[in-house]
Amino acid sequence: MDIYDALAEPRRREIIELLAKNGKLASSDISNNFKISPPAISQHLKVLREARLVDMEKRAQSRIYSINTKGLLELELWSRKMKKMWEKKFDKLDKVLSEMK
Repeated sequence: MDIYDALAEPRRREIIELLAKNGKLASSDISNNFKISPPAISQHLKVLREARLVDMEKRAQSRIYSINTKGLLELELWSRKMKKMWEKKFDKLDKVLSEMK
């Protein structure tokens, strides 16, 4: 699954925000923040791992999750590219509108 598909689901975005706010969290701590079952949260975490948005490390019986900054960098770069594209279009529009005055 790619980054954009993974982030299309609101709970996955909430998980990313939770990790951004708190740093590393155990899956149980993540699960405690939602009104859905721990297995459902595990599925969301699996999707986020496959999309390279979170990393997971095993500590004894716990799975500890953190944000994969490289995955988010890909998203940021795409967003910047789109912003530049739209800025160019708006600059052209501004020029046309100025000429019409």
